[in-house]
Amino acid sequence: MSNPGDADATPITSIAQLADYMAAGCKPRDQWRIGTEHEKFGFRDPDLAPPPYEPTDNHPASIRDLLAGLQRYDAEPIQDHGNTIGLKQERAAVSLEPAGQLELSGAPLETLHETQAELATHFDQVRSVGRDLRMGFVPLGFHPLARREQMPWMPKGRYAIMRRYMPTVGQLGLDMMTRTCTVQVNLDYGPEADMVRKLRVSLLLQPLATALFANSPFTEGRPNGFLSYRAHVWTDTDNDRSGIPAVMFEEGFGFERYAEWLIDEVPMYFVYRDGRYIDVAGSRFRDFMQGRLPTVSGTEATVGDFADHMTTVFTDVRLKRFLEMRGADAGRAEMMVAQSAFWVGLMYDDAALAAAEALLRGAGWQDAVALRAAVPRLGLGARLPWRDATLQELSRDIVAIARDGLVARDRRDASGRDESVYLNPLEEIVSGGPTQAEYWLGRFHRPWSGDVRQIFAEAAI
Repeated sequence: MSNPGDADATPITSIAQLADYMAAGCKPRDQWRIGTEHEKFGFRDPDLAPPPYEPTDNHPASIRDLLAGLQRYDAEPIQDHGNTIGLKQERAAVSLEPAGQLELSGAPLETLHETQAELATHFDQVRSVGRDLRMGFVPLGFHPLARREQMPWMPKGRYAIMRRYMPTVGQLGLDMMTRTCTVQVNLDYGPEADMVRKLRVSLLLQPLATALFANSPFTEGRPNGFLSYRAHVWTDTDNDRSGIPAVMFEEGFGFERYAEWLIDEVPMYFVYRDGRYIDVAGSRFRDFMQGRLPTVSGTEATVGDFADHMTTVFTDVRLKRFLEMRGADAGRAEMMVAQSAFWVGLMYDDAALAAAEALLRGAGWQDAVALRAAVPRLGLGARLPWRDATLQELSRDIVAIARDGLVARDRRDASGRDESVYLNPLEEIVSGGPTQAEYWLGRFHRPWSGDVRQIFAEAAI
């Protein structure tokens, strides 16, 4: 979660300075870490309604009180105009998405064994506090029951700006904000060339991740015709800042070219000054740098402002001082760890990354965009634009490569298991088993007899 109060106040003097800011994220291999972020929807027991920020007279469940309860686990509140809107918890953070979706931004960890333990601890804490408030949580890609107008809004300044701006640039932006949940893994890179290599491979494979982790087949109580409706929502949210940008496949792409794209082509949301968010949505950052925004006349653009602007980019892989893999729906606990395992196995072993590149030879930006468009409905059945095969066929090879990468890392737990054990849920899927979305659709048509409400009991953490 962005915390503008800690921003770097250094004035911006050049594009090279912004490139250097990102290049400071380059790390030697022994400092590469794994950060996992995951979201889940809250619901009140027994009416399944999304809990509001403040408690109501007839029900104790509220997001504010949940955050207060979680403070007993050595967590310090993060405030926005007197409202607690997140928690600092050692090297991790708990934050709120716009409709109160609860997110853990995990600590930078060395192994997937630590990732699994962090997830289990967080779920235990949330369950314990939630029981006292008659509140539960489900990790799904899209809210299976509530209409958009039934979703609450959290008192965070930047969300008010986005709420106003989103309907001007897409039809589904407010759904993205209020009715979606994701899981992502954040990974480090070495020198600039390593960043570009990892970025392009992960962009080409992001549609595969969307298909493997698809978990949003319901909307407002009925099947919606998609396996990942969350992924479909992103196609009509704000295409100036999302998807798979062509710039990332340009010859010569690197930190400086990315900085130019950010300041010239990605509209701003806000400038943060003196504890408040100033709405400049739709403006260009270069105009801000050059003093051409009347709303913030006399305000000097800083490196901290640029860092905040970077957080408003929602590409399928987001480049910051690390890479964020953003293509997956939230899902059950073992799938969340599997998502991190998938990318760690591919990105953190040289032989695995080279094998993935070889398998993707011939694929380019247009192929990635076409595949991304097909995957929300077709999932692993989507056909590859650059060769005569389906994603299902590609998935077997890619997951095998990821497994080899994790075995080569040879990071073992107390029982002697290496990290490849966390890919087991994906092995079942690539061998022909159902994705999470397909599993839930099977439950809907048979034991649930068309009652989507039952997913809350079965999917709850």
